[in-house]
Amino acid sequence: MDISRDLFNFVFLLFSVSNIIFYVPLVWLFNLLRVCFKPVYPKELVGKVILITGASSGIGKHLAIEYAKEGACLALIARREKQLQMVAQNAKAMGSPDVIAITADVSKHLDCSRFVEETIKHFGKLDYLVNNAAIATYGFFEDQTTVPDHDPVMDINFWGSIYTTYFALPHLKRNQGKIIVICSCGGWFGTPGVSMYNASKTALVSFFETLRMELDSEVDITIVTPGMVDSNLTNDKWIEEENVKWAPMISVEKFVKTIVDSTKYEDKYVIEPSWMKSILLWKIFCPEIFNWLMKFLLVTRPEISSKKKRSPELNPF
Repeated sequence: MDISRDLFNFVFLLFSVSNIIFYVPLVWLFNLLRVCFKPVYPKELVGKVILITGASSGIGKHLAIEYAKEGACLALIARREKQLQMVAQNAKAMGSPDVIAITADVSKHLDCSRFVEETIKHFGKLDYLVNNAAIATYGFFEDQTTVPDHDPVMDINFWGSIYTTYFALPHLKRNQGKIIVICSCGGWFGTPGVSMYNASKTALVSFFETLRMELDSEVDITIVTPGMVDSNLTNDKWIEEENVKWAPMISVEKFVKTIVDSTKYEDKYVIEPSWMKSILLWKIFCPEIFNWLMKFLLVTRPEISSKKKRSPELNPF
């Protein structure tokens, strides 16, 4: 048994190395050609029905405006009714032919069922689902005083997308629709201080990559992994205090335009800003150097480590 296992390990390693040498360059060439010819075949979004969660502020709010400029019909979902109605009014003013605003909480599966059904009842179809709703908590894990306070991060970021996708999927399949899921670069590498947020986004990436294979070509899925976006999630006191604002951010307006373009061109992955792709390569090929750099920038610098709390009476439950 040990001999067969060792033989498999050797053969698989040899196969992987040969693929890296010969296959990967071909894939890069194919993707380069695809990028060159991509602008010839954009999809029109006029009249398409797009459901956006977390649409009352931040990325969701700006997505609603950009999709409205493309002439799409919108179903906007969020918990804050007043802000949501304002976004709906702005979307109509920017060119959307029809907008409905539905107050709901994506962490509640009955709410997700309700707003999907209301969308179908109103528009008669669903073409695109944008799983955007998200929250974040900040701080080092050992400094937390009540661990269950972080439950909403997973409930909204992960389960909110799962519930919504489950109820929307039959309608999307009928129209060969598309799912756009807003994840994070934190889904592929650890960022100290946002452990629970990263965990929720890692779960999203894993789930939707698996779902893409299960669905084959019935429903397209675009996984969006942004770096630091200048939105309400990054305007937090912890980020200011821990001097994380040095990290270059992309404007939310530029970011959502990239997402809208990817919707029209049916991209499988969107990484924005594009320089984050090189960070992924560092993580894969030089993990020790990458982890050391992350620890230095976000954990061990004197101005950060001096602020870390050490609570001997942690009572997480």
